[in-house]
Amino acid sequence: MAMNEILQKLTAIVGKKNVFVGDDISEEYGHDESLTVKPSLPEIVVKPQSTEEVAKILKLANEKRIPVTPRGGGTGLSGGCVPVFGGVLLSLERMNRILEIDTENFVAVVEAGVILAELYKAVQAHGLYYPIYPGEETATIGGNVATNAGGMRAVKYGVTRHFVLGLEAVLPNGEIIKAGGKYVKVSSGYDLTQLLVGSEGTLAVIIKVILKLLPRPQATTTLLVPFAKLRNGIKTVPIILKSGIVPVTIEFLEKLGFDAVENYTGKKVPLNNRVRNEAEAFLLIIVEGKNSEEAFRNAESISEICMKHGAIDVFIPSREKAGRELLEMREKIYYAARDAGATDLLDIVVPRGEIPKFVEQIHEISEKHGTVITGAGHAGDGNIHLAIFEQDSLKLAKITKEIYIVGETLGGAVSAEHGIGYIRKKYLLEMEDKNKIELMKRIKAAFDPNGILNPGKIF
Repeated sequence: MAMNEILQKLTAIVGKKNVFVGDDISEEYGHDESLTVKPSLPEIVVKPQSTEEVAKILKLANEKRIPVTPRGGGTGLSGGCVPVFGGVLLSLERMNRILEIDTENFVAVVEAGVILAELYKAVQAHGLYYPIYPGEETATIGGNVATNAGGMRAVKYGVTRHFVLGLEAVLPNGEIIKAGGKYVKVSSGYDLTQLLVGSEGTLAVIIKVILKLLPRPQATTTLLVPFAKLRNGIKTVPIILKSGIVPVTIEFLEKLGFDAVENYTGKKVPLNNRVRNEAEAFLLIIVEGKNSEEAFRNAESISEICMKHGAIDVFIPSREKAGRELLEMREKIYYAARDAGATDLLDIVVPRGEIPKFVEQIHEISEKHGTVITGAGHAGDGNIHLAIFEQDSLKLAKITKEIYIVGETLGGAVSAEHGIGYIRKKYLLEMEDKNKIELMKRIKAAFDPNGILNPGKIF
């Protein structure tokens, strides 16, 4: 009787064709892209198309104490959109309109379900640029905001929160709030915009976002730099930044990961055998310029720095397409690791100067346990992604804990861009400052006293 009543009310809000139950619920709504979360289907999937519909759904769920899990593109890697308590899955896929590209104020106003690929295309048509690039273009803006997504351009441009000027959201009780606006600075009370960025759908459902845009760069040049020692490559990063040239991207890949992504994509980088045999790690660097000449000059300056500090060689593709292909290969590192048999993928951040020490200690853990662990990540901002190949679940948990302890000892944190979600919360709760966790819980209780919104995540 209760289920029938809920179904009738949800159907009245969004229409029969936008409510799904039982066998009509696709399996995709039970998981995201994480490797360790167990699939869990909701009782109901509902697909609203307006702020008012979302407000009515949440008001109903709050009154009936029904769990609600917001979902964007389902591309997350922490189980954040998995409905672990069943209930209602609130899919924002129909809320996918780009409402405005404001060329005078350099902002875009978009709904939460807009995917990155569509946003990139829309702003490019106006000669503008949204630089946040997590590497998965089917991810939604709402999901990016909810997890404060970062990606490969963070070294120059920062992460999602640096481009969120304002938003519209619905609280768990159905109230609608608006925060921020088309301005770059504000000092008017608590910054609710930034509080909701990175809150992983636990405080409110993000509906619309005002994003800062930039003028589009005119040219880019890509460098692939092999190093005999990873330590030399990482130590070169601050020297590059001190030179006054700030690359868009500084990525590192260990040799094992580099080989895996070549095998996965079927594309071979034209490096000679000597370089391949000697290289322990690679830096992938992308620089921008006002024109192709400036971009190439910047690339040459970085090449000289790298060669002075232990690079074996520097490969600069002569064609822009070949440069894009190198970036696309780096994007596929997760899929290459997954298909090669990785059982978990960690997303740890440490101060970037500590990356060599961190990776060395990870190698020690790998050797101690007889397990393959390989790394790649954002050398410019200290974010390391580790692929672990360990089938024994108890051993995997032990290895993971040891890795997080190393990260914490070096001044790092559990997650840089994937979020805590469902699968990392035990490590957050064990390792974070207890007073901070208690304050976060009080904030959660203030927004969501009945605990209906994305339960089981973070805490």
